[in-house]
Amino acid sequence: MLGKVASGRRRGWSPLAFVFVTVFVDMLGYGLVIPLLPFYAREYATGAVLVGLLGSLYAAMQFVGGPFLGGLSDRTGRRPVLVLCILGASLAYLLLGLAETLFLLFAAVVLAGATGGTQATAQAYIADSTSPEGRARGLGLIGAAFGLGLMAGPALGGFLSLYTLHAPAFAASALALANAAFGFLVLPESLPPKLRVPTPLHRLAPLSQLRGVLGIRTIRWFLLAVFLLNLSLAGILTNFPLFANTRFGWDAPTNAFFFAFVGTCIVLTQAVLIGWLQPRLGEDRLLLGGLSFMALGLGLVAVVPYGPLLYPVVGALAVGVGLAIPALTALISHRVSGTEQGRVMGGSQAVISVTLIVGPLIASLAFDHLGVPAPYWIGALLATLALFAASAALLPKHRSLPAKRSFTKQISSELDVPPEARGKKAQPR
Repeated sequence: MLGKVASGRRRGWSPLAFVFVTVFVDMLGYGLVIPLLPFYAREYATGAVLVGLLGSLYAAMQFVGGPFLGGLSDRTGRRPVLVLCILGASLAYLLLGLAETLFLLFAAVVLAGATGGTQATAQAYIADSTSPEGRARGLGLIGAAFGLGLMAGPALGGFLSLYTLHAPAFAASALALANAAFGFLVLPESLPPKLRVPTPLHRLAPLSQLRGVLGIRTIRWFLLAVFLLNLSLAGILTNFPLFANTRFGWDAPTNAFFFAFVGTCIVLTQAVLIGWLQPRLGEDRLLLGGLSFMALGLGLVAVVPYGPLLYPVVGALAVGVGLAIPALTALISHRVSGTEQGRVMGGSQAVISVTLIVGPLIASLAFDHLGVPAPYWIGALLATLALFAASAALLPKHRSLPAKRSFTKQISSELDVPPEARGKKAQPR
């Protein structure tokens, strides 16, 4: 009976609607907790370094877990990996809510990072479910769910934190558990068995995945842009509450409500603006324009004299992020084959995780030793370098350059995978 109910629901919902809800609820829980993490950390130590260490630890565990989970989704399908990630997040939030010692705080962050493969797997799910022409829009829809969760989560977290600082973590845990049940019961699988690649588990290790992705020559400049773009933002998420508190006296609820505003900007950009601009401008111009907005926005944050001015400045920055990330992800997806989507997205997540390991430490050390605005000047410089890398990736000679050896072909040749399970060769754009 349960199977019939689930099948009936599948017929009434599109795959994009399912993954939209999944990502939204996941980011709702994330948005409940992350803006308040610096205030959890301040119960144990002062200064920005502990906050930076927590952010770096989370990213280090994502570096291990993200590529493994992305590659595992190519082997087992997207649905079971998504459910596993969300269950891990639920348990991590529960530990965070119960944490009364520094050890439990670190344990919660470790678990949250190790199971943080939701976004990479969701991106692979979208790549499975959309045509190349509609991929940027599909990824924009996931970005809208991401932003909508970040919009609603901080607002709800700010409200709950008025009662107790740990209430948002318990709420996030309950939401993630409900989301896991949703995914288990009604989320359809997007990757058919004939397209799955039986990659040995030891080849899903992060360094192996990263090496394989870097071996795809057609996306190397794009991966450099991914690295620089995310490094420009890596320390900002955890550092911003300290920046706003130090410069403008913003407390936890004020920061949470500001994050809700940023989420609103991302939602409007990726749910409305990118769908209107993409057919007119294409991913190339969206990427370059978004990176330009990012570089300008980060530089302006460093010099804003009054707290209310952060709203238009960071709003423009959020628009830039909302345009650049889906366009960059779509461009990478176009240049690899269908059977490589999970591994490539997981490998991209490994690149991002490297930035999230070093980024919070750079931002916190710059904040403590170079001055309050220093992380934002550094971010503006890195976003400008990402703009140059993206421009190089879009040169004709890099568009037509064939992959040296695709990661799928490397694995397939070693395992003697039948040709029909390897997918079609990616065509250069």
